[in-house]
Amino acid sequence: MTKKLYPMTFRPVYKDYLWGGSRIPETFHRPLPEGIYAESWEIADRNDGMSVVTNGPLAGQTLRALLEDNATGILGTRTKGTQFPLLIKLIDARQKLSVQVHPNTKTAATLGGEAKTEMWYLLGDNETELYCGFKKGITREDLTKAIDQGTCAETLRTIPVKKGDAVFVGGGSVHSIGENCLILEVQQNSNTTYRFYDWDRVDANGQPRELHIEKAVNAIDWNEYVYPLIPPELLVDTDGFQCWEILECKYFRIEKLQLSQPLEIPLDGSTFHALFTAEGEATIEWNEGTLTAPAGTSVLIPAALTDYTLAGNATVIRISLPGTPGKNRL
Repeated sequence: MTKKLYPMTFRPVYKDYLWGGSRIPETFHRPLPEGIYAESWEIADRNDGMSVVTNGPLAGQTLRALLEDNATGILGTRTKGTQFPLLIKLIDARQKLSVQVHPNTKTAATLGGEAKTEMWYLLGDNETELYCGFKKGITREDLTKAIDQGTCAETLRTIPVKKGDAVFVGGGSVHSIGENCLILEVQQNSNTTYRFYDWDRVDANGQPRELHIEKAVNAIDWNEYVYPLIPPELLVDTDGFQCWEILECKYFRIEKLQLSQPLEIPLDGSTFHALFTAEGEATIEWNEGTLTAPAGTSVLIPAALTDYTLAGNATVIRISLPGTPGKNRL
C-alpha cells in the first residue's frame, strides 16, 4: 500500500575514517559522544549506509523501503529505477584525504566499480585548499614516475577555497580534500574510490591503507578540461529572496537560496528537492504540516508534493535532478 508522503528528515549515518574530526557535531550542535565524525551521510540509499526517517508517520522506515513502495512519488519522473540517484553527505577533513580518483561511466563499466561525479560546497569559515586535477603538462608517464618515487603531491593542482565556494569533481578527475575542510558533498550514488597516494599515512595499527594504483591510473580522464572552481550564477534577486545556481551537470542541479521572507515553491512531479540548511533556521510548510530546519538539517521533499513554502532567515542549499538535457552548465 502506497504511503502518504511529506518532507522527511533522516538519521545521519556517521563514518569514522582516520582523517576525520569533530566539526560536524560541533558546528551543527548534534548531541553525539566524543569521537571521529569524518562523514555524515545525510540522505543515502546504500547497504553500507541507509537513511531511516526520523519524523512523521513514516518514522522508522528506511529510504529503500519507501522507494520500493513509491519511487516515482519520491524521485519524480526525471529518473528511472527505484534507487535514490544521489548520495548527500557532510565531510569534515581534519587531515588531508588520500589522493584518489573515481571512475566515470565509461571506466566504471571496464573496472567494475560505480561511476561517481561529485560537487563540494565549502561550509567552514576558514580559508583552506583542495587538490583537483594535475598541474599543466603532467602526463600518464609523469604520474607513473611520481608514484614510484613517492612524489605524487608535486603533480597536483592546488585550489585555494573559502566558505561558499563550489568545486566540481567529474568522474575520472584526480583529487584530494585538504586539511580543515568542512564540506557539503553531493555525488552520484556510489562509494567507489581508487587511492594511489595516502601522504605516507598509517592507521592505528601502524599499517598503510590499501592503494589501488593500477585501477586509479586507468580511471583517470586525461582529457579533463573543466576548471573545478565554479562561480555561482545569480538567477533571482528580489527583496527577501536571492537564488544562485551553483552548478548543473547531467547528474544533479544545485542552487543556493538566501531568504528572509516566505517563499512558495511549486513542484511539477519531475524531481524531488533535497534541502540542506547551511546557515540560520528555515521553516518548511506544506498543506498538512510544518517542519523546522535549523542549520545542519537535511530534508527530502518528495516529488509528489504540489508545493511547499520556505520561511525564516536562512541560507539553504537546494539539490534536485537536472532539467532539459543540453542546458546544463557542465
